[in-house]
Amino acid sequence: MMRRIRLRPIGLCYGFFFLAAAAHAQVTVPAPDASEFVLRAPMGDTPLDRQITALQKTLRGVPAGSPRLEELGWLFIAKARASFDEGYYRQAENCALLLEAAQPGSAAALLLKGHVLESMHRFAEAEAAGKTLATERGLGFDFGLLGDALMEQGKLDSAVTAYQAMMDRKPGYQAYARAAHMRWLFGDVQGATGMMIMAVSACSPRDPEALAWAYAKLGAYQLQAGRKTEAKSSCASALRQVPGYAPALLLRGRVLIAQGKVASALPDLGASVRANPLPEALWTFADALRQAGRAASADSVETMLVSIGARKDPRGLALFLATRKRDPAGALAYAARELKNREDIFTHDAMAWAAYAAGDFPTALSHSDSALARGTRDGRLYLHAGLIAESIGRRDKARDRLRSADALAQMLLPSERRLLDQALARLAPGHRTSAGT
Repeated sequence: MMRRIRLRPIGLCYGFFFLAAAAHAQVTVPAPDASEFVLRAPMGDTPLDRQITALQKTLRGVPAGSPRLEELGWLFIAKARASFDEGYYRQAENCALLLEAAQPGSAAALLLKGHVLESMHRFAEAEAAGKTLATERGLGFDFGLLGDALMEQGKLDSAVTAYQAMMDRKPGYQAYARAAHMRWLFGDVQGATGMMIMAVSACSPRDPEALAWAYAKLGAYQLQAGRKTEAKSSCASALRQVPGYAPALLLRGRVLIAQGKVASALPDLGASVRANPLPEALWTFADALRQAGRAASADSVETMLVSIGARKDPRGLALFLATRKRDPAGALAYAARELKNREDIFTHDAMAWAAYAAGDFPTALSHSDSALARGTRDGRLYLHAGLIAESIGRRDKARDRLRSADALAQMLLPSERRLLDQALARLAPGHRTSAGT
């Protein structure tokens, strides 16, 4: 359990590592044009773009197995995270494949490719790679990769063991951030906040994207704790590091919604979805537009959400469809598909909520209990659990869950707050909601 992780220097990377084991799993062979593909110039003119382009120039005419391919691959990983363009992950993958082809069994190639696999949600392959690296090399980042893959699959106790091994070997930003997330998953918001502050302090200013990510995560914890002004400040710090950073824009929009400033949230939310149109961001933007009286625009955003959701984030699409009671069978199918690959608490919650929308209350209850089993404090989890408990006649349990959701109402979208207020009116007449809108 999380308590085994000691609060002493360790390190976590923003991106979570993983990859298919080179010597122990079938490895993709690089395409004939892979060497040219990795030398394709990036779009943009940021310092990172210029760094990539300069390194690509040095690699022209160099043998395909150059060790500098590893460096180029990590730069592509950074570019993919900064731009939210999956194509750069493919370039990073080809760097790893070329390196592996020239140096069979290369641990460096395995770790690099692992980042790509994790970003593609191929978590079982990531776990296999992490186990190989942790066993055969045993560096801190190897255990970080293993922990990430385990965590994404809901194997939290094993993930904590792997992260502890990372902490013991490699103190620093990357381990602090992982520890923060694990503390949050186990319901320790204060501990998560403290660890993320340590991560921010330990992060190199030469890695602005990682620092922006850490500030955005810190802001999310602060919002959950009701410290909206501090959360806004953390968003501003993230945006100073990476102007236009989509997660920070989305979070700042959420903070403004929680403050009742829906109209003021629209520019940030619109910019966020233009940079990275994930279902959660589109849903937030649509809810804010509808709250601001712009129903036609909200409908347009929701149409986009449905059209891209299955490819971008089936779990997020399932939650949206179930909340709107649109295509419950489709919502259940999307959640079930995700559960085969990602059996964590949030996928269990998506299954629970989709089953609830489809009228399968026993299945909903089973998955809801799994979603709450680790003590994660999340307004959406509590809201879903409360409504599911109500559906099977457990009114006392429903009231408790809904009151817990109300205490965290700043985490909910406007449409979810309306559901919460309506349920509390039914089950706890006279109860004053903390953030109903």
